Amino acid sequence: MPLDGLIPGPHATEFYYNLKTGQVEEGQQSPVKDLWGPFNTREEAANAMESARKRNEELDAEKDGWF
Repeated sequence: MPLDGLIPGPHATEFYYNLKTGQVEEGQQSPVKDLWGPFNTREEAANAMESARKRNEELDAEKDGWF
């Protein structure tokens, strides 16, 4: 049986937002406790804090409707 396609190739590049520095890292370069991710693109990682802020606002608005 040929092994073509069964042996994993290189992993896709992942990006992380460094919570300490506010910088985007390509691959895990810092301790995991300082990282948020992984993200598929550099842009997603760079916008991580803004995306979280928007998501939190949406959840807060939904929660206000519970009472």
